[in-house]
Amino acid sequence: MKTTYPYILFSLFVLASGCSKKDGGTPYVPAPKPLKLVAATLNNTNALISSQASGGLNQNVNTTVQARFFFNNAVDRSSVNSALFFRDEAVADVPVSLSFENNDSIIVVNNTTTLRNFTHYVLSLSTAIKSVEGKALDSTRIIHINTKIDSANKFPVLSDEALLDTIQKRTFRYFWDFGHPVSGLARERSNGDNNVVTSGGSGFGIMCIPVAISRNFINRAEGLARMQTIVSFLTNTAEKFHGAFPHWLNGSTGAAIPFSQKDNGADLVETSYLMAGLLTARQYFNGADVAETTLRNDINALYNNVEWDWFRNGGQNVLYWHWSPNYNWEMNHPVKGWNECLITYVLAASSTTHGIPANVYTQGWASAGFNGFTNGSTYYGYRLPLGPDKGGPLFFAHYSFLGINPVALNDAYANYELQTKNHTLINYSYCIDNPREWFGYSDKAWGLTASDIATGYDAGSPTNDHGFIAPTAALSSFPYTPVESMKALKFFYYTIGDRIFKDYGFVDAFSINSIWFAQSFLAIDQGPIIVMIENYRSRLIWDLFTSCPEVKNGMRGLGFTAPYL
Repeated sequence: MKTTYPYILFSLFVLASGCSKKDGGTPYVPAPKPLKLVAATLNNTNALISSQASGGLNQNVNTTVQARFFFNNAVDRSSVNSALFFRDEAVADVPVSLSFENNDSIIVVNNTTTLRNFTHYVLSLSTAIKSVEGKALDSTRIIHINTKIDSANKFPVLSDEALLDTIQKRTFRYFWDFGHPVSGLARERSNGDNNVVTSGGSGFGIMCIPVAISRNFINRAEGLARMQTIVSFLTNTAEKFHGAFPHWLNGSTGAAIPFSQKDNGADLVETSYLMAGLLTARQYFNGADVAETTLRNDINALYNNVEWDWFRNGGQNVLYWHWSPNYNWEMNHPVKGWNECLITYVLAASSTTHGIPANVYTQGWASAGFNGFTNGSTYYGYRLPLGPDKGGPLFFAHYSFLGINPVALNDAYANYELQTKNHTLINYSYCIDNPREWFGYSDKAWGLTASDIATGYDAGSPTNDHGFIAPTAALSSFPYTPVESMKALKFFYYTIGDRIFKDYGFVDAFSINSIWFAQSFLAIDQGPIIVMIENYRSRLIWDLFTSCPEVKNGMRGLGFTAPYL
């Protein structure tokens, strides 16, 4: 140790001396800095940049794009081609040309083929891109691009009446062409199990048959034959519980299909939609011949066999939504508070075999304060007599009122013409106000209700708004807001119809903000479009349903007044 220690010190001295600039040694060179993206532009406008697959959206971008990427250092040109991706929603590559500026610290990207309008694109840089010093980009960077909507008409311009014919006829295909081949009932949805039929959606579809005959989409004999198939299946094959039907049925066997574990028996609300449709058909097929007389008798038997009073669950002054042969009343869902179920109480009160007294309506359905039955607040200048904050989803104003005419209809709680109209105008005004700043909401693109959205089925409303417009919301509101609904229809059909108007009418929902389109059609959304457009045009379904003697008596017994009562 003693002999080597001076040698080590001498060696360190020599090494230090060799590093001296004064003595001509190698100068200190700092380590290469990481490559970072400093900024980006799209067509000379600052771009939103994300590190995620679903980040900020650059909206309303032209179909010819020039993107510039600004780096903190010069990039290695040879690394760019394998690191830059420009792709459309189908993950197809967009051809581009590349150039470089500012000593290769700026990459310029131009698409060499025109982009599609109203389409989502992703322009991304991966960490495979390197600086001239060999340092990789610090993280993947993504630019989400939504191209602008092409405002040109996608279909020839029609008169308003011809346009309404077109919408009703195409939408009717859902129930006619896509109806279940054995039962004739409506399938729940176009993108599900084709053997699952829906009792409530079938009621809506049945209401569409008189519309289709009156508009010459089908003839009376064809409509009668379909009704005979449906009524025969409901009478002889379909499973029933105290006369009520389940939410879902097997369209071939008639067996109940559970909607949820304990919801595997009677669904009184869905049954009421079905019965409303059947009674409407009974009033329409009023011929004296054997076929139509038999059809009416069979419908009467189905309606009279529903034990509405039994669904008071032991004589309570309220109706219960569900009963199961396995779980009895465990769903424990009383039908009360303002929602889509007014028709359930009307039909229960109208029954001549299992009717309910008026106090079941007043103490059950209309019990004050439950689930926002009474409201009275004003939103966007419109007073709302009933319902939750800002009205809730628009199907509250549709399902019961496919048959019940709200015009000049009153009871102790509301004027229902005011209720349905103002509920719709609040929904419309909310979309124009657009407090959540969804791109694309306007007086032409409005309407929040229950529908399929990107994350699944959801009840959209002003208090549950995820940026998705459901065409059924505005179109089923034609009787309440004809001007606003027609403006929406023309936008849906002419401007974006190439993306949303398909084999069975308009798809269930869409988002301009995220450029997303449902791939589905639902019976409970397609039916109200046909029926409510017809009620706007001719009041046909309103007049048929409210012509039922039982309905007149039942509504009067509940305290309703209207010219048709």
